[in-house]
Order: sequence, then structure tokens, then C-alpha cells
Amino acid sequence: MGTLFLVATPIGNLEDITLRALRVLRKVALIAAEDTRHTRKLLAPFAITTPLTSYHEHSGPARTDALVAALAQGDIALVSDAGTPVLSDPGQALVRAALAAGHAVIPIPGPSAAITALVASGLPTDQFTFLGFLPRRSAGRRALLARFTQARETLIVYEAPHRLLACLDDLLAVLGDRNATLARELTKVHEEFRRGRLSALRAEYDGGDAPRGEFTIIISGAEPVVEQETEEARERRAIEHIQVLLASGMGVREAAVEVARLTGLPRRQVYRLALDASAEDITSIAADGHIDQ
Repeated sequence: MGTLFLVATPIGNLEDITLRALRVLRKVALIAAEDTRHTRKLLAPFAITTPLTSYHEHSGPARTDALVAALAQGDIALVSDAGTPVLSDPGQALVRAALAAGHAVIPIPGPSAAITALVASGLPTDQFTFLGFLPRRSAGRRALLARFTQARETLIVYEAPHRLLACLDDLLAVLGDRNATLARELTKVHEEFRRGRLSALRAEYDGGDAPRGEFTIIISGAEPVVEQETEEARERRAIEHIQVLLASGMGVREAAVEVARLTGLPRRQVYRLALDASAEDITSIAADGHIDQ
């Protein structure tokens, strides 16, 4: 039983290919490539002569079945034109078919435009959602983005240069003017990161050169909704602070100054609350019989 290897390849800089990837590409019986011409250029500098066959988004079920049949004779490596295969690239049908036929599927990790852009974006990386390429039409894009208007995690989007401006317009309209990073030509000589508000990034292209190269867009998540604290709630919070400070031995005036600073309430208002709290403490002590009336 052969193994299907999912081999990540460089997204631009050839030096990013891993030693393990080179070893696997040399030893497998066949490499299934999104574009065989592109992959030959990748393999040539490393003197890899493994036979190639095409496997792309227009490959039908017959090609998938043929590759699964070939797995019975030996190992196969699946590669895309750049980055990690199957991730917004062809290959999912082949992975499912190989697993269903009982073959092992082993990833050979490496470059990914999404992760490369994310870690250098300056935006939160602890939680994120990868949306891949958005729908081609504005209505479809807006409908998809509407599902994430309240999502707190960072969003990652791929976009073609000829749709970039329309995509930015839709991001602004649906998500609002959030912080974002536009990344293009990653790991290449003309690698570029543009960081700022979506409105400012969109404005940079007004009257300028048309966008070039595929873009990875990183967008900050929704800001948490801060509920307006009522006056009554602020006073309750102030009283709690006052009670703690008075119990620690702090005087009424000192406690009022400190709590006014903490809560933002007027000092005179806090002083009145402190006097009331102090009087309540004295009354409570008297009721317990610890002081003479």
C-alpha cells in the first residue's frame, strides 16, 4: 500500500523548501502537481527527476481514481504551485479518496502564505479564522463576511489583484474600518506589507498603480462591546472600594480621594458615599454592642 505525501513547497523563495520535502520528492514513484511546468522549474535546481502528472482544480473523478490506483503500486507526492497543498488548492478529493481506500496520508509541512502573513501582520495570532479566497461577486463576498461581523478572532483572506479594491470596499462596508495588513510577494524580492486601517489601505490605491500579485489580507477581529455602566452601578462599585479601604484603617477623606481616582466619580460625590459608609459601620458596631451609645 502506497502513501500519499502532501508536500509543501516554497511560496516564492526556493531556499524555503525543507530537507524532508526534497527527500520525499526524490523517493516517491510519482508527483501529482497542480501545474507540471511550474513544478519542473522547482525541481530542476535540486536535480529531482521524479515523474510528474497533473492534478488541478479541473481534474475530474477519473484522474482521482487513477491516482488512487497508482498508490497501490507506490508512493505519491501531491504538490501545489506554491505553499501547502489542499489549503485553498486542489487535492481535497484525492485525500478523501486515498483515505477511503486505506492509504496513509502524511503531511510534509512547510510554507503557507496565510501563516507567513499572519505572524508578521502585527495583529493577534492566538485565534484566527482562514476564509481563503472570497466569492468572486460582491453580493457573495458580503454575504460571507456578514457571518463574521461579531467574530473576535483575526480573519485571513486571499484575494487576486484585479479584485483587491472591490474586496476592500466590501470589507469596509460589512466589517467596518478595522486594522488590517495587506501582504504580497511574500518571501520574494519585492515582498511588501502595508499596515493600517482598511480605509487608509484602500485610499493608498486611489490614483496609483493597479495592485499586482496575489494578496493575503489579515483583518483584526471585532472589538468587544463595552456596556455603558449606569450611575447606580458606578456608585455600588465605589462603595465596595470604600468599604475595603475603611476596613484597612484608611481615613474617610483618604478613601474618598483614592476611590474617586479609581472610579472617575466626582470627589465630592465619593466623599459623601464614604461618610455614609463610615456612619453605617459605626451603627453596625453599636448594634452589636461593641461600643457605648
